[in-house]
Amino acid sequence: MNLRQLEYFVRVAELGSFSKAAMVLDIAQPALSRQVRLLETDLRVALLTRNGRGVALTEAGRRLFEHSVGILQSVERAAEDLESARDEPAGRIVIGLPPSVGRRLTLPLVEAFRRTLPKARPAIVEGLSTHVTEWIAGGRVDVGLVHNPEPSPAIEVTPLMDEPLGLVVPAGDYPPTLLWSELGTVPLILPERSHAMRRLLETQAALAGVRLKVVMEVSSIPSILDLVAAGYGSAVLTQTALVAWRRSGSFSLRRLVEPAVTSTLFLAVSAHKPITPLGRRAMALLRDLVRTEMG
Repeated sequence: MNLRQLEYFVRVAELGSFSKAAMVLDIAQPALSRQVRLLETDLRVALLTRNGRGVALTEAGRRLFEHSVGILQSVERAAEDLESARDEPAGRIVIGLPPSVGRRLTLPLVEAFRRTLPKARPAIVEGLSTHVTEWIAGGRVDVGLVHNPEPSPAIEVTPLMDEPLGLVVPAGDYPPTLLWSELGTVPLILPERSHAMRRLLETQAALAGVRLKVVMEVSSIPSILDLVAAGYGSAVLTQTALVAWRRSGSFSLRRLVEPAVTSTLFLAVSAHKPITPLGRRAMALLRDLVRTEMG
């Protein structure tokens, strides 16, 4: 097994076709097929199943694909790290952002890279905080911002910003706060349990002895806000989430108190990989942007 074989295998898996992969890699299709077969022989497993529409990953192939993507990215980052050590930081860096944060920071982040790190190539991916954490641990993302991550030996996190949680209702004349003890009577539209906000709410509700009245599970914040506006229930979010989707004027946010609970945004990196000079510069940019754009 060698890096070239892994690269060939990944391209075939991504494109679902030997012919398409051969065109992208600029290699003859028989030679490409031979290299993948050699890889299967070395590993003594079938990695791909052939069908009339192309190829699909076997279970063993899916597992190798996940490893291979991380391996190839690590090799690329190693070369870029050595290059950046000779000059200003350069190369590709993958940054993971939750959707509401991405709405606020993607444009200023790209502009900051072009202004201060012109030789760098940022790749920005969006996903739930749970997914961004998994991507960092697996090596697919270099640095990310995540809300309320669960403790993990695979990542290192640094808190950047705390925001109070509030009950989101259609705009109107409401008291500015809501007791946690009153939350149990409110029909709620919440993300599914894999969402960081949902886990935080469930934990706090258990501590407060409150049973949440969940009437609907929706993981898209814009869709949740549409449903709140239509009268299907209320949501629990932060002010930043409302501003990110340009909907703050359509809703009232009643801060939850007694106790007051905050959602914390963390900067996250892998605990097992050294941080490159470009990675350190990207972390500094993210810290600055969170403070200036979201603080």
